[in-house]
Amino acid sequence: MPKLHVNIDHVATLRQARREVIPDPIEWALRAEKAGAVGITAHLRTDRRHIQDADIKALKRRIKTRLNFEMSLAPEIVAIALRTKPHAVCLVPENRAEVTTEGGLDVVKEHMRLLAVVPRLIKIGAEVSLFIDPDHEQVEAALEVGAEFVELHTGSYARATGAKKKRELLRLQRAAKLAHECGLRVNAGHGLDYENVAPIAALPHVEELNIGFAIVARSVFTGVDEAVSTMAKLVRGRSKARSA
Repeated sequence: MPKLHVNIDHVATLRQARREVIPDPIEWALRAEKAGAVGITAHLRTDRRHIQDADIKALKRRIKTRLNFEMSLAPEIVAIALRTKPHAVCLVPENRAEVTTEGGLDVVKEHMRLLAVVPRLIKIGAEVSLFIDPDHEQVEAALEVGAEFVELHTGSYARATGAKKKRELLRLQRAAKLAHECGLRVNAGHGLDYENVAPIAALPHVEELNIGFAIVARSVFTGVDEAVSTMAKLVRGRSKARSA
């Protein structure tokens, strides 16, 4: 079963709604670690809509597990990653008009930029992952640019219903299998919640799930400890979902 990494972006979203110091995403992350998160994920966007530069510095200094730094290929953000030296980075697409990430990184289109950036990130000791749609072409391109991991975008699966959901799950299974056969390690995430996570946690070769919004939303009602620990148990296949 995969490990749970908790994305804290939307704790920062709530804080930034009033430009206050509360809720503090760092303190929330520390609580999440104690409740079962084995890593913390944060996306420093170019528009700084949630996570801020100071948050990344504080996370690297204070968390006890691993920092997964989600980032675009923007030179400014690459420079911050190189200075911060997170345990892992996940390169993602970014569109200022989007509410949340709308799809995977087009590794084929970004081939040359990735060839320039990926080795620099590896040199600082970071595990490099590319957030991609579960397509064979993207998996093969990820291998060509030197990434160690792919993170399979589960958004289409999360939004689908009925027969389409089964088809999307099959796409993810096939992509995970291909990535493994190519020598890539596999993570997954986006849109996962307490009701849909179990089939993704059961996918072959998936090492890590990155989940944020559903956990943060649940924590408003139940608290950080319950929200994270319940998700951690679901990821490990040791409990059934129950409503908040």
